[in-house]
Parts: sequence; structure tokens; C-alpha cells
Amino acid sequence: MKLGVMIGADGSRNTLDDVIKTAQNVENAGLDNVWLANIFSFDAITTLALIGRATQRIGLGTAVTPTYPRHPTAIAQQALTTAAATNNRFTLGIGLSHQVVIETMLGMSYDKPAKHMREYLSVLMPLARGEQANFQGEQYKVQGVALDIPGAERLPVVIAGLGPVMLKLAAEMADGTNTWMVGPSTMDSHILPALHKAGSSDPTVVAGLPIVLTTNVDAAKEKIAQDLTIYGQLPSYRAMLDREGAAGPADIAIVGDENQLRGAIKRFEDMGVTDFNAAIMDTEEGAYDRTLEFLASVKG
Repeated sequence: MKLGVMIGADGSRNTLDDVIKTAQNVENAGLDNVWLANIFSFDAITTLALIGRATQRIGLGTAVTPTYPRHPTAIAQQALTTAAATNNRFTLGIGLSHQVVIETMLGMSYDKPAKHMREYLSVLMPLARGEQANFQGEQYKVQGVALDIPGAERLPVVIAGLGPVMLKLAAEMADGTNTWMVGPSTMDSHILPALHKAGSSDPTVVAGLPIVLTTNVDAAKEKIAQDLTIYGQLPSYRAMLDREGAAGPADIAIVGDENQLRGAIKRFEDMGVTDFNAAIMDTEEGAYDRTLEFLASVKG
């Protein structure tokens, strides 16, 4: 199982140079991937292109870029350009975002989101494979579009699939799923079986979870609960937390000593998760660096 670090999910405010330096530190620690959240800050795809030029080997991925604001041909062009800029270390992670964002904040329709994603992938995936896109749907009509991006190879695409329909699309049309706020029981009993049932024998399965190495467990969980409150309220994540029997994000966060963290990560590996995406929570002085050092030891 690959080990990576999520940047941006904790809502911390960093400069662009800070983000690039964090990615370099993750690479220097020997980890496999950096995943960048795309919230209301730096554009994740553009930032990862810059990170890719400042690093040598680490994998790069979005976790995740919303589909609705960008036409699939536009996101394909941007993503393939980033792939070319990073020696094809880039994985495009896309998702529907949330109704409150798309409808209330952006004023766009969130009607039939699963149909939207199916049509989106029908245009995006041929372009990701270097093929011509031809598709006539309700939301997208594309005819004879092909992209010529020198240096870009086949672009891996994962989607933020949590519900049964989205997981089916992740298995049938994309390369897998990138999850967030999914605890181990839900991963084992819901996410993985749904992907395999849909016929995907070797899907990419990214498990994104808050994590911190600390002896101050109660205080750390209290801070995580405060910092990640919104993720316990958004319907798609709330559904995953309810499946897990968790009151909120702090209840599925991996918090504790080396043995506790190592055991929790190993559990995901044993069940078939391909990528562990650590959202390191800087709950106290030194917590971030200490947790990154621990993850490096696990990888080593």
C-alpha cells in the first residue's frame, strides 16, 4: 500500500511557497504521494504542476477537483498539461462537490448528480486515454474533440465515490475512488465490496483520514472535532460517518501512539486499500513533524 499526505484538508492557510515546501518535505521523507485538496484556495491542478517541477519522484493527485465548474474537455486539457509537466506523476481526482456549494454558492443545478458524473466521464475518459471524445448527452454534447499534449501519457482518473451509484461509476468508467471520512468498517463492508461487485478487480482505492501521533489523545480529538466540523455536516460524509457509527470526524481520526497508528494503517492495507492518504493534523506543537517522521518510518 502506498503512503501519501493530504495538503489542505485541515483548512490551514499557507502560502504557495509553503505548500510546495510541504510537498518537498513529504518527498524527502520517502513517502509515495502528495494529495492536494481543492477547496476555496489555490487551484489544486495548477499547484500540483508547480509542485511537480520542484520535486523529482513523488506522485501527485487532486483530492478532489469539483466537476461542475469546469467542462470535461477543459479539465482534461489542464490535467494532461500537468501530467506532461510532472513526467506523468499526476493523478486526476474529481468529485461532485456538495449541493450547498454547487447550488447555493455557485448558482448551478445539482440535479441528477450521478447522471452528471456519468456524462462527465463519458467525455473525460477518452481524452484521458489519448482518444477522441464523441458524446451526445443531456448535459454535455461533444463532437470530434481530441487533445494533443506532447509528453502526456494515459492519465489516471479517480472519482470521489461514496454511494453505490458513484462507486459503480468509479469501477466501470474510472480507475477507482478517492475517499474521505470513511472509517475502516465502512471501507471493508461497503466501499471495497461495491467496487468489486461492479467488476473492478484491481481498483485504486484511496483512504483519506485525519491522523496525528500524540499522547494527548483527548485534546487532539477535541481540536480535530473543531477543525473538521463541516465534514460531519455535509450529507455525503455524514452518511459514511453514520455507517461507521461515528458521531463526527474525530471518531474516525487515527489518534494515538506509534502502535495504535501502525495498527490502524495496517488494517487498511490488509483489507485491500491501495493508497493511504494521511491528513496530518497539527494539533499541538511538533505534532505535524512528528507524525510525518512516523509515516516515513512505516514506509521505510
